[in-house]
Amino acid sequence: MEEHDRLEERIEGEVLFEGRLLRMERDTVRLPNGVKSSREVVRHPGAVGIIAIQDQQVLLVRQYRYAIAQETLEIPAGKLDPQETPLDCAVRELREETGYRGTMNHISTFYTTPGFTDEVMHLFLAQDLVWDPLDPDDDEFIGLERISWDEAVQRAQQNKFNDAKTILGILLVQARIS
Repeated sequence: MEEHDRLEERIEGEVLFEGRLLRMERDTVRLPNGVKSSREVVRHPGAVGIIAIQDQQVLLVRQYRYAIAQETLEIPAGKLDPQETPLDCAVRELREETGYRGTMNHISTFYTTPGFTDEVMHLFLAQDLVWDPLDPDDDEFIGLERISWDEAVQRAQQNKFNDAKTILGILLVQARIS
């Protein structure tokens, strides 16, 4: 089957919800076999995640995630502001969430969950960290934790993090430096 034989054509759409973080749309589409169907899509402005390493330790943030009703330990991350580049967002988020800035290197860009959202995640490696804090967002209550790089890799390999970007980011960086 050729790629064009799998394309779905948008016929019409409606916005079901528009909030501060995302927009929910329902589209009517024509499937490759001509049948009409509907697709619900969460539109997201994109995000960054930062694997920040200092003195063979990775900086992680602990925060409560309302959607899953639990705390997570994850790499610093955040949503892109309008017209903000992924690099600028990564620098800002690292400073807001950890107090550090560093040399940024792009690691990967991927869709987080292409089955229902267009969210794109940009991962960066931050090194040569220096203290240069920004005030955190008013709605963020974050604790900074450091664990050794070897322990972070081991936790990622053993699925001890419950956050996909953290697992992927650590494993991608490990593959680059080993």
